[in-house]
Amino acid sequence: MPIDDFAGLDATAQALLVRSGKASSRELVEAAIERIERLNPALNAVIHERFEKARQEAAAPHSGPFRGVPTLAKDISCQTAGDPFSCGMRFLRDRGWTEPDDAFIATRLRDAGFVFVGRTNTPELGLMPTTEPVAFGPTRNPWDVTRSPGGSSGGAAAAVASRMVPLAHATDSGGSIRIPSSACALVGLKPSRGLLVDEGSTLGGLNVQHVVTRSVRDTAALLDVLAASTPVRPFTEAVAAEPERLRVGLMTKVPGGLTPVHPDCVAAAEDAATLMESLGHAVDRSHPAALDEIEHIIHYGAITGADTAAKLDFWSDRTGERIGGEDVEPGTWALAEMGRTITREQLRDSLAWCARYAPRMAAWWDEGFDLLLTPTLAEPPPPLGELVSTREAPLSAALRAGAIVPFTPPFNTTGQPAISLPLHWNDAGLPIGIQLVAAARRDDLLVRVAAQLERARSWSDRRPPASA
Repeated sequence: MPIDDFAGLDATAQALLVRSGKASSRELVEAAIERIERLNPALNAVIHERFEKARQEAAAPHSGPFRGVPTLAKDISCQTAGDPFSCGMRFLRDRGWTEPDDAFIATRLRDAGFVFVGRTNTPELGLMPTTEPVAFGPTRNPWDVTRSPGGSSGGAAAAVASRMVPLAHATDSGGSIRIPSSACALVGLKPSRGLLVDEGSTLGGLNVQHVVTRSVRDTAALLDVLAASTPVRPFTEAVAAEPERLRVGLMTKVPGGLTPVHPDCVAAAEDAATLMESLGHAVDRSHPAALDEIEHIIHYGAITGADTAAKLDFWSDRTGERIGGEDVEPGTWALAEMGRTITREQLRDSLAWCARYAPRMAAWWDEGFDLLLTPTLAEPPPPLGELVSTREAPLSAALRAGAIVPFTPPFNTTGQPAISLPLHWNDAGLPIGIQLVAAARRDDLLVRVAAQLERARSWSDRRPPASA
């Protein structure tokens, strides 16, 4: 096969080529390297190449359901042995920091047969819903290179959307899988808390790891790969299962009504509601009352601030060099300084509030609703530079970000599964994702419904201008 013929195939299709002998692992990896070399100068999605290692790994005997399929690791949480690891920080970049061992999730992906060809860009410590770190510069959205690809898994999303690789590792502590999936027209599932084998989840349990993909079947297959070991493939099997008639709540207003929602994002959610009704589901304008509890912002912010301070202390101890305000971006330092003012008692109170918040949110699902439908973002992908902090106004970017991503963080707090799907594009050609949220541990339901929507309105033939 010509190497460009691989570009449009998802990971499941590429793995089938290898198993059937129609392509080799070396051919898939070489094709991915060629696409990265061709596309990355314009997008800056991949910040560390490991091409020679990937070639050697592709040539070595290996097994697993995705043997030989190329992928990328996000430069947070997915350390790969001997490779640069910086968490978006120039502090670590300048010290040439590497990790001696694979992270557990990297091992799981390797065991499944994936070959890492590089590492993707991310904002410093994954804190922003854009990917513009001082350390490595901005990643550009393949749909419009003047726009943000979202964050914090923006490098991963830009790489997958541009077809450098079929899927890529991602993390989500406030929307970091779903936000860039919306901005780049991908499938982005934040799994239920505790569903996947994971390590290093901080932020009071808010953070989870998974992947960004171009197809629902890839998303489902990776749930099976990364979940606790079992011979059953429940999520892959769910892709072909038609969901029963569901009761869906539609919400197009920002929780608490604090800021407006862009008309394009309202239109995307309403259009998805109409599509779901055409498939036999019942849609009502309803949402959990707990979503309007604006105290969530305070407690989520307290946990994030304390965690940021703890991360800077961790890296200070790990490197033996104290991190100061000049070593990190202004927004990172301001958030860490805020976190240092939070006492242990206050942090315990915030964690306890979040623990009580989850049952209040779950009550809406217990009352008979199956899914909540919202826009993923409250605005289309913003221009690059709009979410960058300055020394003069270090928290201005974070405050601006809050208006763009009000729909995603609450479900990190509750631990519920949520997925962003690329069902809508605005008149400017920008993707506008919609979010579906299910009750805790109903990831299978999200997979079934997402697959049904994909069959009803396939997005696989839509390619961004900057793509293979």
